[in-house]
Amino acid sequence: MTASVANRNPACRPDADLDQLRQTASAILASLHRIIVGQQHVVESVLWAVLLQGHVLLEGVPGLGKTVLMSSLGQVLGLSASRVQFTPDLMPADIIGTRMLEQDERGNVSFTFEKGPVFTQVLLADEINRATPKTQSALLEAMQERRVTVGGVTHVLPRPFLVMATQNPLEQEGTYPLPEAQLDRFLFKLIVRFPTELELIEIARRTLMSPDQQAKIEPVTNAEELVRWGHLLQGLPIPTEVLQYASALILATHPDQKRVDPKLASWIRYGASPRGLQALLKAGRLRAVLKGRDIVTRDDINEVALPCLRHRVLLSFEAESEGITPDRVVEEIVRRMRA
Repeated sequence: MTASVANRNPACRPDADLDQLRQTASAILASLHRIIVGQQHVVESVLWAVLLQGHVLLEGVPGLGKTVLMSSLGQVLGLSASRVQFTPDLMPADIIGTRMLEQDERGNVSFTFEKGPVFTQVLLADEINRATPKTQSALLEAMQERRVTVGGVTHVLPRPFLVMATQNPLEQEGTYPLPEAQLDRFLFKLIVRFPTELELIEIARRTLMSPDQQAKIEPVTNAEELVRWGHLLQGLPIPTEVLQYASALILATHPDQKRVDPKLASWIRYGASPRGLQALLKAGRLRAVLKGRDIVTRDDINEVALPCLRHRVLLSFEAESEGITPDRVVEEIVRRMRA
């Protein structure tokens, strides 16, 4: 479906690079769907996050294949992957690493840095809301800065670096919900739905196969290409009209703006931040490219609004008491913007 990594010409023209990006993205999705049953939007969005070098928060009950998706993604992208199960007794050093005191053969004592599991390219932070705020902050700082500092020494994380964090929406006891400012570090928030009956049957069929019958995944790309495509996407221009539209969409999430309908404003406690605008534009630009266009449109922005903004719009007590969800608020805002 796509040329091998070794045969690709790194000096391709930008339009040729974009064609290569589209072909490789299709090949990656085809490989992942040989392993993952259903969850098409989740799989596609996670791939988008990798291409955009952003992080993803997945919300769903246990057992829906999030760990399998992470390991499969690492294999097909040729990236290293690791998993951390977050618990209340997990410490920051368990995530980022710590300094160890070592003694050599001559008796000389020195400190060496023992890297933690964050030094990988795809990290699954399982049930992130079970760790204390101190440990959550250590991970989220690494996500933002792409480096960690221990003992006054800065250590750069591998590139690309993607965190897939999960949280269980059903259990509240013994959890530490992520603060709003930390939720803002995630490019997307995705809802992992429960499989349909046909999907359950297919999951059972695939998982009960003997190991030699199960689908095998081969690398389709590598870290160097992913980073190069990230730089290429950053260089694509965005029309002024689309930039203004995306900015208006962000302002429409703020209840203190005069243009916001009073009923809608009563549902919102606080709206999306400038990071939300950046997420909209990045994701909209990638959607346009993968659809075969080099021009971003309003429709691109509208289509990515839900994963970009659902975790950035904070609901009022009135909305929560009425059973209003962030998804409904974002969808209503987009509907009114389209009108």
